[in-house]
Amino acid sequence: MTASRHNAMKSTRRWVIKIGSALATKHGMGLNVPAIENWAAQLAALQEQGHELVVVGSGSVAEGAVRLGWSERPHSIHELQAAAAVGQMGLVRAWELAFEKFGKHAAQVLLTHDDLADRRRYLNARSTLWTLLDLGVFPVINENDTVATDEIRFGDNDTLAGLVSNLIDADLLVILTDQDGLMSADPRHDPQAHLIESATLDDPAVEAIAGDGGDWGRGGMRTKLAAARLAARSATSTVIASGLRENVLLDLAAGENIGTWLGAPGAKLAARKQWLASTLIAKGQLVLDDGAVRVLREEGRSLLAVGVTRITGGFDRGELVSCLDPSGNEIARGLVNYDAAETAKICGTATRRIESVLGYIREPELIHRDNLVLK
Repeated sequence: MTASRHNAMKSTRRWVIKIGSALATKHGMGLNVPAIENWAAQLAALQEQGHELVVVGSGSVAEGAVRLGWSERPHSIHELQAAAAVGQMGLVRAWELAFEKFGKHAAQVLLTHDDLADRRRYLNARSTLWTLLDLGVFPVINENDTVATDEIRFGDNDTLAGLVSNLIDADLLVILTDQDGLMSADPRHDPQAHLIESATLDDPAVEAIAGDGGDWGRGGMRTKLAAARLAARSATSTVIASGLRENVLLDLAAGENIGTWLGAPGAKLAARKQWLASTLIAKGQLVLDDGAVRVLREEGRSLLAVGVTRITGGFDRGELVSCLDPSGNEIARGLVNYDAAETAKICGTATRRIESVLGYIREPELIHRDNLVLK
């Protein structure tokens, strides 16, 4: 382990630990209760060392499917929701009993995209989680699969873990998987694959080797890298490590060289911009010209209507929109000062002419820089 990684690890206090379905279940056939009890023991020991710990857990659908007598993961949204509702009972009970053995309390927290997309609910969730941590309670967080639909779901618990890291200003995101970490190739197909001990999040080679998930887990290495990028917005570093390793969490806390280290680059985003970045669903898109792209990326200025070539989607004033470069790549997102109909009329229009086009001017900027975050 390099001195910088060792020092960074030793200075972390608030952790988010994501435990995937492949670890929390017995190959998709019910919960792996002994493993949950082992993690609870490690978490209790880490809390005694002064750490604040949040668990993002998986396994409700797999547990529910077993309780309902199903041999494979369902596909229809209503069956998935039903399985999650049944399985959540077992998942919560398993964590509750595991922590009780060490005189600790657990709290169930179920989140949907709407809970993080709404600013007031986002702040309420953050305050609740901070309070639970102050009380020494272990929050066990999962997506509310019982009510989430394809249109509003996070997509996987890796993404949720990255967003929770932003939500609570975590120092470290630990993603436990059934692999040793990020590998140079898929170890299921390449016996020469080796562990990548550290990497940068902007390395195209790293993205290229990330694979997809299995049948029961929804996230592969690609989603884990995406989660690390989300976490980095709050200056949260990430470790991807094997949850099959005995005492993996304690060893990490002790500074051992385990898994893949993805250090958080750059400065921490302001809390409001973290919230903007965590809102996954945009109501519309603004396509920018090259000049506007350069101004946003290099000068950190507000977006003016003159730099927009066209819009897609429908949105109201104050809603979140994506800003795309001429090739269609998202470069930023923010809260727009004009609705879709107004924006369509003033695309390519200089600020001084907006009033003559609309008959009024709300704001000189289409998106103010305080309400805009780069991707």
